[in-house]
Amino acid sequence: MLELKHLSYGVSDGGGKTDILRDLSLTLEDGRLMVITGPNGGGKSTLARLVMGIDQPDAGQILFDGQDITGLGVTQRARLGIGYAFQNPPRFKGLTVHRLLSLAHGGDLPADQCCDYLTKVGLCSADYLDREVDSSLSGGEVKRIEIATLMARRLKLAIYDEPEAGIDLWSFNMLVDTFKNMLRPGGPSVIIISHQERIMELADELTVIADGRVRETGPRDEILPRLMGELTDFCSFGRQTMTEGRRYGQ
Repeated sequence: MLELKHLSYGVSDGGGKTDILRDLSLTLEDGRLMVITGPNGGGKSTLARLVMGIDQPDAGQILFDGQDITGLGVTQRARLGIGYAFQNPPRFKGLTVHRLLSLAHGGDLPADQCCDYLTKVGLCSADYLDREVDSSLSGGEVKRIEIATLMARRLKLAIYDEPEAGIDLWSFNMLVDTFKNMLRPGGPSVIIISHQERIMELADELTVIADGRVRETGPRDEILPRLMGELTDFCSFGRQTMTEGRRYGQ
């Protein structure tokens, strides 16, 4: 179980400190999928980085399976079974896709298993095993390969930061199916940061973060209809404003 207790985090901007997260608390039970959504700049990606240990909170606690991991670094948290897929994944010149998946797995991974992971993220596996994870790959390809590396690990908690970013519609459909398959007894807990309705529909729980705080959190069936209603109202207001602007020559 993941427990976030009263997390706060800010960055110095020359004229003082800007708060990114403010006294934020959340709980994710084992084997559950939580989708975190909300306005851009609200603190979603920062929260994911704090859970992975990339950044350290200014205040508060992070508990994982009852252990206080607040002071642990990335490597220590990875050893506990926490994995993170970056919004903009790194590249590794000289490292093949096959080798990267094997490293993620913790030992040599047979080609057929590598192909299975790559197929699940929408890549034609035979064409990628011997390719290097370098600038010859597009951003979307690197993104999908990184997601495959998380699948190759034996994780207790997998964190995906906007996995749909930079990939085509066909690959997105494959990813949705992959996330569906994660929802099985004994599977990892999953956090996905996303604005996509189809991904939100997969969630056990939805959390909305805005202005560094949890605006609301709860079961998908309670939160999602309200979110979609707000989006509809916003779009209707936008269309009305544009119409009035044209009417008055704005």
